[in-house]
Amino acid sequence: MPGFRPGIYVLPSKAWMAGTSPAMTENLKPVTVITGASSGIGAALARVFARHGHTLALVARRKDRLDALADEIARSGASRPIVVPADLALPDLARRLGEALRAAGSEPQYIVNNAGFGLVGHAAHRDRTEQLAMIDLNARVLTELSLAFVDSLERHQGGILNVGSMAGFLPGPGMAVYYASKAYVLSFTEALHSELKPRGIKVAVLCPGPVPTEFAERAGVKGGLAPGLMTKSADYVAEAGYRGLMGGHRTIVPGSFNRAITVAVRLIPRRFVLWAVDRRQSRRRAAPARK
Repeated sequence: MPGFRPGIYVLPSKAWMAGTSPAMTENLKPVTVITGASSGIGAALARVFARHGHTLALVARRKDRLDALADEIARSGASRPIVVPADLALPDLARRLGEALRAAGSEPQYIVNNAGFGLVGHAAHRDRTEQLAMIDLNARVLTELSLAFVDSLERHQGGILNVGSMAGFLPGPGMAVYYASKAYVLSFTEALHSELKPRGIKVAVLCPGPVPTEFAERAGVKGGLAPGLMTKSADYVAEAGYRGLMGGHRTIVPGSFNRAITVAVRLIPRRFVLWAVDRRQSRRRAAPARK
């Protein structure tokens, strides 16, 4: 199965989805699926969910990182996570992931869509293919996984945690495509919260400010991330995300200062917000990328 190397057998077709009978699903164990779990916020979320008794399925490209995290979690006394090395950008992700989980005797109770990346620089100067790949991962893949397992989430009264960003509340000159992708995540998740609540499914969007992780290096950020009041650790963000999801919250912005900013930007004239963001991004902009 291209892109998946979980070391387990794969079941055929789409039987794991809507056509699966109750008899076929009753013995499947509930798991929390976390994408982008190999580092940063994703790894921190894995530790938090494991600490609260969840069995995990860790999904990312770097198998060595996933194995190391799975071993760490197992040493803590929790169940060893299922490791699913995968390139999330490959087609038909949800079907292949579902098959891999069923082969391990599991199905999703919670989906944590953490995988994503950003790029600093003017949109017209950045590589278009790379920017479209960012939209694909940040928006399309997140949407696919949010919708593919709704029946399973309902069976286990679980939920969805989508990792957005404070960027979703703002226009983003200097990171235009990234900010727009996170605006989509915010809008989509808030709407899904309302749609799935009657089915007993919790849905929340986690919108952190700057977090010192590999994200900045991948994005091409130069200099500091942001003022200290805005910056939170991955562990802090993960704890806030878990508490917010389990508490039934719709939108989670870790840190009181950051929450105040998300309120303020709705009241400040848009032209000033655009100017302020552009000024900030100009200080952290990477060298011009290839065209």
